[in-house]
Amino acid sequence: MDHKFEWQEQRMTTPDGVYRTLRAAILDGTVPPGGQLREAHIATDLGISRSPLREALTKLEEEGLVVKIPYRGAFVVEVSAREVAEIDSVRLRVEPYAAELSAEALRGPERPQLLQTVEDLRRAMEKDDIPASIDAHLRFHRLFYDLSGHGILQSLWNGWETKLRLYLSVDHRTYSDNPHQLVVEHERLATVALEGDTDAFRQELAAHFPMGLRAQPGDQGEHAHRHA
Repeated sequence: MDHKFEWQEQRMTTPDGVYRTLRAAILDGTVPPGGQLREAHIATDLGISRSPLREALTKLEEEGLVVKIPYRGAFVVEVSAREVAEIDSVRLRVEPYAAELSAEALRGPERPQLLQTVEDLRRAMEKDDIPASIDAHLRFHRLFYDLSGHGILQSLWNGWETKLRLYLSVDHRTYSDNPHQLVVEHERLATVALEGDTDAFRQELAAHFPMGLRAQPGDQGEHAHRHA
């Protein structure tokens, strides 16, 4: 079933404007994982030519949100519960270390940035703005890797961020009945990170995705909820 595409804000027919509109449609679940992005349909909905649309699709492909299949078209990338469980199993071991390495910076000049990401997450969840909540959610966790000063840790995060972004486009909907829950979980993570308590950080992180860590090879079609 094709979905109706609409401009997010004002009509902006540049490739970047089209890119932002399609990206939001992917991240808010308008086009689900595995869904097809039909050029003719999108061009008609948005009233644009194929040229900026193709540039936008190429940018989404480079970002890892879209895959182009010859003779079939462009599709939103699918991410399985198995893949996320594998990512989580690594994150549970390395993210507390990243938090430990970044603790000095977070207790100093970067403290406002950490707290601001939690506030951004709160505002986005209250507005039910899924793309913005995902951005804030991932920005929170990325801070530990970015501020760790550890190149390998930063490369690990860069390698899985897009997969987490796509998975969260589905998973964030599980918080719709209690949007405050996700905010509270990240407030607790921020608190233990600022305290420099690595063990407590690991315990809080593990509490976010117990189902994901238990995902088995046959669970590829299932989604693990309560994801950090």
